[in-house]
Amino acid sequence: MKNYEFLEHTADAKFRAYGKSIEEAFANAATAMTSIMFETDTIKQKTNKAIQATGTDLKSLLVNFLSEIVYLLDAERFIPSRVTSLTINKSSEGYTLAAIAKGDFYSDEYEHIGDVKAVTYAEMEIKEETNGKCYVQVVVDI
Repeated sequence: MKNYEFLEHTADAKFRAYGKSIEEAFANAATAMTSIMFETDTIKQKTNKAIQATGTDLKSLLVNFLSEIVYLLDAERFIPSRVTSLTINKSSEGYTLAAIAKGDFYSDEYEHIGDVKAVTYAEMEIKEETNGKCYVQVVVDI
């Protein structure tokens, strides 16, 4: 199974990330989004960053999670190469997510190939199928 693919969109970037679980699909969505900005295969895994997000539903959780990655890039200059140990928990208040991102801080060593301005709800889909196949579809403002 492929981790993610880009889909056609007229103005922004649209991708679908896959996984055997919703957690794996969320993690692959982070990699897909980062690949819009950097060649993720070239990012060294020197540093771990804890990421936490909350949401009233899975869509808001996904937007908040990916927005946290945009924040790490903008504010801390941290480029995640991949996301590991991602867990999602449901409670009466909504959802919480905890993850570890492995990556490195931005330097001249890494070519910056694009920007993500914001994560949107446009055309967002989250599908959890019973056969162990899940996907999330996201459009980001570039």
